[in-house]
Amino acid sequence: MSDLIRLMSDSSIVINRIATILEESGIPFMIKDNTESGRLAGFGTSQNDVDIHVKASDFEKAKEIVERFLEES
Repeated sequence: MSDLIRLMSDSSIVINRIATILEESGIPFMIKDNTESGRLAGFGTSQNDVDIHVKASDFEKAKEIVERFLEES
């Protein structure tokens, strides 16, 4: 998955919910948890420092799914 685009950054709770929705829609993704990485390295980061990435070819569909989710929330 070398052609990844960051879809969004938010808290781990929101990102995990988005990941579940993407998984149900058959869209592969990758989560990068900068908060946990920072904690393990011994320094802090912002609470909303979790990224979710999708393939470039899935970006538009994933973006629509996220926008729909955010409207409903």
